[in-house]
Amino acid sequence: MQLNTLDYSLIIGFFSLVLLIGILVSRKSGQNTTEYFLSGRSMPWWLLGFSMVATTFSTDTPNLVTDIVRSNGVAGNWVWWAFLLTGLLTVFVYAKLWRRSDVTTDMEFYDLRYGGKPAHFLRGFRSVYLGIVFNIMAMSAVTLAAIKIGQVMLGLSPVETVLIGGVITVTFSAVGGFRGVVYTDFILFFVAIAGAVGAAIYLVNLPEVGGVSQLIAHENVSGKLSILPDFSDTEALIGLLIIPLAVQWWSAWYPGGEPGGGGYIAQRMLAAKNESHAIGATFFFNIMHYALRPWPWILVALASLVLYPDVASIHEAFPNVEASKLGNDLAYSAMLTKLPNGLLGIVLASLGAAYMSTISTHLNWGSSYVVNDFYKQQIHKGASEKELVAVGRITTVILMVCSALLALVLQNALQLFDIILMFGAGTGLIFILRWFWWRINAWSEISAMFVSGIVSLLFNLTDLGTTLFGGADMAGEAIAGVFPGWSRFPMVVLITTVVWVVVTFVTPPETTGTLRRFYKKTRPGGPGWRKIVEEAQADQVELEEPGKAWTVPYGVLAMLIGCVLVYGAMFATGNWIYGNYALASGLTVAVVVAGFLLLRVWKEIKGDIL
Repeated sequence: MQLNTLDYSLIIGFFSLVLLIGILVSRKSGQNTTEYFLSGRSMPWWLLGFSMVATTFSTDTPNLVTDIVRSNGVAGNWVWWAFLLTGLLTVFVYAKLWRRSDVTTDMEFYDLRYGGKPAHFLRGFRSVYLGIVFNIMAMSAVTLAAIKIGQVMLGLSPVETVLIGGVITVTFSAVGGFRGVVYTDFILFFVAIAGAVGAAIYLVNLPEVGGVSQLIAHENVSGKLSILPDFSDTEALIGLLIIPLAVQWWSAWYPGGEPGGGGYIAQRMLAAKNESHAIGATFFFNIMHYALRPWPWILVALASLVLYPDVASIHEAFPNVEASKLGNDLAYSAMLTKLPNGLLGIVLASLGAAYMSTISTHLNWGSSYVVNDFYKQQIHKGASEKELVAVGRITTVILMVCSALLALVLQNALQLFDIILMFGAGTGLIFILRWFWWRINAWSEISAMFVSGIVSLLFNLTDLGTTLFGGADMAGEAIAGVFPGWSRFPMVVLITTVVWVVVTFVTPPETTGTLRRFYKKTRPGGPGWRKIVEEAQADQVELEEPGKAWTVPYGVLAMLIGCVLVYGAMFATGNWIYGNYALASGLTVAVVVAGFLLLRVWKEIKGDIL
């Protein structure tokens, strides 16, 4: 594959623009930590919404989707589509609560919701656990995808790809801070979407593929098209649809899909002008993320089955790719080598955009934990704002280096996705309930975090070795001999939940002062806080605003209607593409009706929004 002058001009021009933006905003971003990590809490919904979408574009996402489609068909995507329920619950219930909390990071939430040494420990430990360990794992998966793209499309060695992509990204991330990340995300979004859509249109219409009609009729593809799993295949139905929709969405913690909100999604909600802008940003993100954006990747993945029906055919076409990097996820990069000049430059720039957007977000988010919740709290409480910004920039560089080194030994992004998902199994329910049940305490979260990690490690010890070094999944084979393959995740959830519920009731609740302070600040409402509110009233302390109704039931109803709207749009888009016009038309009508109903419910909610 040969790049011409136009391709190089597009790529170089794009990267130069990104670096320029980082440099231009560096002075304002470096004023203090609020500016560096939250842009002074002044961001509008549309800019934050585009930033959320751009962040989750990522270089590993099309590779992950390709791996899923080639392995389990289009229906396999329910492993992450199920997180829409989490996302819309965040939109209509939790976004306003996060914005009211007025914390700098979601780790600071622990000192607001809980008290004493357990809360202090939890904040410090999770800031390292998530900001460094999990964050490095997530970034390494993104960098692994970039390595595979570099090898297949540009003939670059893994080290060369890491150096080129890492140096540019860490430079503008370190100097520009959150403001630089969000501003560049706006540009990155349009570059990334243009590249993804342009590539899908061109590749589906290759002579070897023959357009959409011939693609969906091809013998390698026809069995992979269904958006829902085969209901006659019980194990596939349970593993691909029932477990994600019944258990996974509320029980698992995953970056970008945290129950109750959290991570870099929470960072953007906290940076919003007000509660209304936080809600608008997260709603826009969920519509784009689930309903529309996956289809260009899915089409390319399906087309890849025509040209590269298995991993052996990919290896045959690209013999120079290292054996340790071979997998179904490589098919996306393999397909992109078919693009013509000009479009090739746009797509490569879009992949660079996806990489930089995701990595820069993770770098800024991770460093915010290290600075605000570890260094400032545990190391140097009297640190000046200038010192804290400097620590943030140094942390950014260290996180980039560590994630790059891990990426060099990784093999497969889907395996890492499964392991990260399992490590958070069982903790999600706490993140939902801690807002609405006074009895949840710091020990609840501490016990859930450690039990989930230990049990997941026992179930995935060999899987982790497989992901890093290749080889057989002996642990999975042993468990499959006793339990069905789909049972591993629910087992971790069950064990973790039983432990943290028991711990909650055998440990003392948070102090009355801590609980009243949290309630007055965030006003979550509901029967789970009635005891605290009534005790405060008996002490002539008013915690609630007069005349304010509890809107959470309407929020849950809005979430359910929103799911119909977004899933309906997703199904409609797919069926329009497949040529099932009657079904697509009916689904489109259902989307319009759901939108009308959502507006009606929203009128009941917005009175509680600033």
